[in-house]
Order: sequence, then C-alpha cells, then structure tokens
Amino acid sequence: MDEVVLAIDPGTDKCGFAAASQRGVIRHWIAPPEKLIENLQEAIEAYGVRTVILGDGTGSKKFQKEIRAAFPDLRIAVVDEYRTTDSARERYWRENPPKGWRRLLPVGMQVPPEPYDDLVAVILAERYFANR
Repeated sequence: MDEVVLAIDPGTDKCGFAAASQRGVIRHWIAPPEKLIENLQEAIEAYGVRTVILGDGTGSKKFQKEIRAAFPDLRIAVVDEYRTTDSARERYWRENPPKGWRRLLPVGMQVPPEPYDDLVAVILAERYFANR
C-alpha cells in the first residue's frame, strides 16, 4: 500500500490540509489552526499517516513544535513553499472557472471567492513526492 502523508499549509487564520499518496490526493480541507492536532489525529486514524509535510513559510517552526509535542513518533518533512500560493490560485481557477461577467476578467486579476489554502497543501504534497 502507498504511504499516505498529510501536507499542511500552516497559517495564522486557517490551515490547509491534504491527505495524499504517490497516486494522488485522497482528501483536502481547511480548518482553523486551533484544530491542528485534532485534524492530524483524525488523519492518522483514517489514513495511517506517519509523515507530515509542512511548508517552510511563516509559522512553520511553531507548528513543528506543536506537532512534535503531540506526536513525537511522526516524521516531519519541510518543503519549499515558494510560489505555492500563486500555483494554488491558478489551480483554483482551473478547477472552478469563473462564471457570468467574471469570466470576462483575466483570472490573474481576480481573487478566488473562497479560501484555497487546501490547494496549497496539495501542492506541498506533490512537491514532496516529486523530490523523493
């Protein structure tokens, strides 16, 4: 069976999560940072996660400490987060093309109407598997 990892895009207001394997994404979601440990516990139970992928951006070290304190046996891999937000925004618009008058505006000038931190986590997982 493929290894399932949990990629996390840590943030101050919300965190993006993505459970993924070499074959692709199993599930992705967004939750508040206060629910980090709870979401991690659920992923461990549901998918057998033994590796957590974190972006190297703001707050990464704080989240690493929090995860290590709660789950000392988990492996933590840190992945370069450079331009993941831009890539996630592009992916959001590919998966959710603008409708109505919004389709007349270039997507590069638009901000998605909903958070896409989970897509950042998906990209972190993809980078992790691509660099193995």
